[in-house]
Amino acid sequence: MGYPDRPGWLRYIQRTPYSDGVLYGSPTIENVGKPTIIEITAYNRRTFETARHNLIINIMSAEDFPLPYQAEFFIKNMNVEEMLASEVLGDFLGAVKNVWQPERLNAINITSALDRGGRVPLPINDMKEGVYVMVGADVPFSSCLREVENPQNQLRCSQEMEPVITCDKKFRTQFHIDWCKISLVDNTKQVSTYQEVIRGEGILPDGGEYKPPSDTLKSRDYYSDFLITLAVPSAIALVLFLILAYIMCCRREGVEKRNMQTPDLQLVHHSAIQKSTKELRDMSKNREIAWPLSTLPVFHPVTGEIVPPLHTDSYDNTSMPLMQTQQNLPHQTQIPQQQTAGKWYP
Repeated sequence: MGYPDRPGWLRYIQRTPYSDGVLYGSPTIENVGKPTIIEITAYNRRTFETARHNLIINIMSAEDFPLPYQAEFFIKNMNVEEMLASEVLGDFLGAVKNVWQPERLNAINITSALDRGGRVPLPINDMKEGVYVMVGADVPFSSCLREVENPQNQLRCSQEMEPVITCDKKFRTQFHIDWCKISLVDNTKQVSTYQEVIRGEGILPDGGEYKPPSDTLKSRDYYSDFLITLAVPSAIALVLFLILAYIMCCRREGVEKRNMQTPDLQLVHHSAIQKSTKELRDMSKNREIAWPLSTLPVFHPVTGEIVPPLHTDSYDNTSMPLMQTQQNLPHQTQIPQQQTAGKWYP
């Protein structure tokens, strides 16, 4: 209540819109003594009827009930909402109590495997996500739980094989435990890792209270910055432009000097090429000029008739064969050939 989301230690899960929703989590020591009010709002999807309920959670300190020996089990055939059911959790705590034999045993934390980086299982063979259950007791771990730490079982776990645990049969009927992922924590042997900070060369001395600059700032003249930023590069660019213009315009030799240094024979040859090129360009622009002498009409050597040129304006030279036969030539006259003396064969 009064916040946009749930507390960080509290989770909520609901598989389908028609299944029960479950609130679960373990508060930290910072939340001790602070009542947490959860505002629950629900509505009917059909009638849109709305209901609101406030759930008050009172958090007590765990130091009043010390449980220094803690064991975390990974159950493969359960989901978190199934494990949170009171009868299922009671059966699991009963099985652990038969193996551990403590005077006081409580569930400390229940976490889904997905929150620990697990993968979503495939929807085949009724596979489950898995759930981590941490329990605490007031007596040391039993010999059965210690079997996981022996070298033989550690070797089997490294080879992805199931370890040999004598008390596994007490859980197997309802809970499939991954013994390679069991974690045993003895808080009575833990040494404090706090170390006093010794000031040395790597730590700066305390400089006192931070004093921010005043709100009133002095005026600053940006004229010199403008000259350095714009005027200097512009002047350098202008000088380079003038040097380039002098080289390109004032240092040219000219056509007359070039012709004086060139031999007369080369100039005549170059002039002839220019005239021929100009004539060809003019002929390509004007299609109505006279045909060259090689294409003018000529007289037939035998009949004396005027033979038109082979390529007329409408003649498609793309389809003209490279060598024309006698049948293709117009006004072709056959010249009788002299027959050699000899026997004639029909």
